[in-house]
Amino acid sequence: MNLAIFPSMKLKLYLPILILALSVVPAHSQTGEIPLPEHPRPDWHRPDWVNLNGTWEFTFDPKNKGMEAGWASGNTGFDREITVPFPWGSALSGVEDAADIGWYRRTIRVDPTWKNRRVYLIIGASDWETTVWLDGKRVGSHQGGYVPIELELTRHLKPGEAQQLVIRADDTRRDFTLYGKQGYGNARGIWQTVYLEARGGQYLEALRLEPDIDRSQVAATAVLPAPATDTTEVALVIATPQGPLQATITIPAGESRQSLRIDMPDARLWTLDDPYLYEVAATLGDDRVGTYFGMRKISVANLPGTEYPYIALNGKPVYLQLALDQSYHPEGFYTFPSDAFMREEIERSKAIGLNGIRIHIKVEVPRKLYWADKLGLLVMADLPNSWGSPDAAMQAESEYTLRRMIDRDFNHPAIFSWIVFNETWGLTRDGKYTRDTQNWVASMYYLAKSLDTTRLAEDNSICCGYGHTETDINSWHQYLPGYKWDEHLREITENTYPGSPYHFEDGFRQGNQPLLNSECGNVWGYDGSTGDVDWSWDYHKMMNAFRTYPKVAGWLYTEHHDVVNEWNGYWRFDRSEKETGMGELVPGMGLRDLHAGIYLSTGQEISREVTAGSQVEVPLFLSDMSGRDLGGPLTLRYTLTMTNPLGQNREALSGSLEVAHTPWMQASLDPLGIQVPGENGLGLLAFEVAGPDGTVLSRNFMHLIVEGGTEPAGVRRITQKPGAWTAADWSGKVWEVLEGRKANGAGSGYFEYTFELPAGPAAGDSAYFLAELSAKEFFVKDRENYEADQDFMKGSRVAPSSNPNSYPMTDEVLFPSRIRVEVNGEAVDTLTLPDDPADHRGVLSWHYQLRDGKLREAGSYGFLVQVPIPAEALRRARATDRKVRITLQTEGEGGIAVYGAGFGRYPLDPTLVIAD
Repeated sequence: MNLAIFPSMKLKLYLPILILALSVVPAHSQTGEIPLPEHPRPDWHRPDWVNLNGTWEFTFDPKNKGMEAGWASGNTGFDREITVPFPWGSALSGVEDAADIGWYRRTIRVDPTWKNRRVYLIIGASDWETTVWLDGKRVGSHQGGYVPIELELTRHLKPGEAQQLVIRADDTRRDFTLYGKQGYGNARGIWQTVYLEARGGQYLEALRLEPDIDRSQVAATAVLPAPATDTTEVALVIATPQGPLQATITIPAGESRQSLRIDMPDARLWTLDDPYLYEVAATLGDDRVGTYFGMRKISVANLPGTEYPYIALNGKPVYLQLALDQSYHPEGFYTFPSDAFMREEIERSKAIGLNGIRIHIKVEVPRKLYWADKLGLLVMADLPNSWGSPDAAMQAESEYTLRRMIDRDFNHPAIFSWIVFNETWGLTRDGKYTRDTQNWVASMYYLAKSLDTTRLAEDNSICCGYGHTETDINSWHQYLPGYKWDEHLREITENTYPGSPYHFEDGFRQGNQPLLNSECGNVWGYDGSTGDVDWSWDYHKMMNAFRTYPKVAGWLYTEHHDVVNEWNGYWRFDRSEKETGMGELVPGMGLRDLHAGIYLSTGQEISREVTAGSQVEVPLFLSDMSGRDLGGPLTLRYTLTMTNPLGQNREALSGSLEVAHTPWMQASLDPLGIQVPGENGLGLLAFEVAGPDGTVLSRNFMHLIVEGGTEPAGVRRITQKPGAWTAADWSGKVWEVLEGRKANGAGSGYFEYTFELPAGPAAGDSAYFLAELSAKEFFVKDRENYEADQDFMKGSRVAPSSNPNSYPMTDEVLFPSRIRVEVNGEAVDTLTLPDDPADHRGVLSWHYQLRDGKLREAGSYGFLVQVPIPAEALRRARATDRKVRITLQTEGEGGIAVYGAGFGRYPLDPTLVIAD
């Protein structure tokens, strides 16, 4: 489509449609249906392009003989096919990882109408040294693994004729190259879309669009690939809600760039709730480019009512609630299978109430950044790291990639910061972070700032005893058990002030930067890490703690999704769901409540032991990070629901409080006084915070373990500890947890428990067996010893359940067990235990964990099982030895776990209940 064909009177109508079409409509291809057919750069696209994704001929070159043997001219048999743009070794590529060097070949045919155009081959990214030939003639090469490769084909083209395009990718491991976490799936060779593009005889290299919301302007900088030989004009048309804006940038002869400030009347700001994008069409002669920008400002502003600096969007502080996004796919590695998947990644984050992600040590695929722009999600962008030493080659590679990364992604409004290094990876020599290297790191911060004055920059996202040099963000990483966050945050905030040396290298000092946790969670907080475990319990404690320390301007949880051997994601690696269980504990509650703008915290401890009949005080802290003026007070509603040792629930008390509200308030409220019920059991104290109109703004809860009270009336309870079985036989293994609080039988087999009836007159013929039971999967950690000394960052593979701390979190995959219940040798019932779950519902399994850096089946719990005892069986037992023997027998290999009053979900041991 050509802008020139639209009469000016119709431009207002057609331009937004035109630009949108250029952004999202797939080009025609030369191979039929292809993967990722959309234009890979909605932020920089020309109308005439051909997508070369799809099936290519391919061969490996393990002995690196292809260059000398003339493979560039086709002098070899390409013995297999590969699907581009997926890296070889990934399932979606269709090719195994068999060598470090791979050769690609396909036929292209350039449209004859491109005859007088300059034609470029563009490879979105290829790792690491990439060389291109057309009909055996060398076109050019590129070194680097993360940024676009643009090579001009024009002088070698024969428009309308079939021509042979050959690409060689050499991904031999080099210590100085930027590698990131490719151990989780190597970005071998081509891993982003390959396409042909027709440009004008004179063309635009770049168009930087720098919004200035304070002046309601955008500064547009047009960049040419070489100085102009004559005065050159670049025509711009910006689609706005009020109609098109037109402007012309005039580049004088001898210059290669020129800027122009353009007024943006009634500018519609880019916000997280209204991420409006201004689409732009730029024309230079016969070269036409489409791009976009957002009217937004990244700055630092104090949290109102405090002197705490926060990162601000359009002048308004943003309490950052972010996820570390490894940005991997199990079948495509660095490359996602579809545009829809990339959109869904952004939607997932927003759905649980996050306002941003940190793309971790990977230069992200542009279309995913587009969806962050389009849907309104903030992005922290990492430079990938090397795993070698910071020698001259590594420094050059880092500087080159940083420059190209910022050049490519400058117009993305979602990106608010550049992170140059992570945890000092690749920055030490013989284990030492030298002053020379620190100074170079500081210079890289200044380089980022010189390349982009509109965003924040961070020298090193720090961890593990290392510190900052020069930075806009005072960030730090910390992984802890949930019970340590309050102490840690107190230490952090007490040591944060201008001039403080805390978390900074010698000779460098804190300024007044926002204080941001840039990695957190429980995964590395336990000895040897957690493996696959319920993260929601410690996460809940951590969120409660963070919200009571408003000096901390936000947090970043590790992580968005599982990857290979990290299982602490909100989602599984395949993006299937994990279950926290919070919605069953408190109807309607989910992760969005733990990320709510207006948040009620009861402090770090979300479970506590209390004495029946006592008066307890529950601390309350109200944190408003929304800044909303609600026009009236808040209502705090609370309910205490008790579960007794029979598994029965009752509402023990409820009430409400009115709380005066002001925007941005961070306040300790008067403690809530609770009269503890007189009976033993487990209490769930649930809260709702409602606005003046009754709308629920957030939910939270905690548990009270009530002891020293009365037992349920009207029945006699005869109990046994889970570990007090009288007989057991299992094909896999039988063992106890925490001195008999839980008993496990793996494989096929049975547990037998014996209950002795009380002497004296019969209490009645109505009785039932009551227990909390689950299936018992035979995890790797329970079968074999764990090798702790593994390099996870470079992709060491272990099973999810191999870590001694692990107990895989509840997800969509169930592990059921069919069991038979026998009373004194006679079968009375069969039932299915649906799963072997572990999540927030395993309250007692979490509460009674020893605080020693280790986990013992934390969060695991079962299902309440109630089996009637036949009256005749009860009479026979009374007439003989007064013993009732309950046998729990599997009918397969699903195993059985038996929970006691101090483990699982319910405050009860295996019990024989007899009606009085």
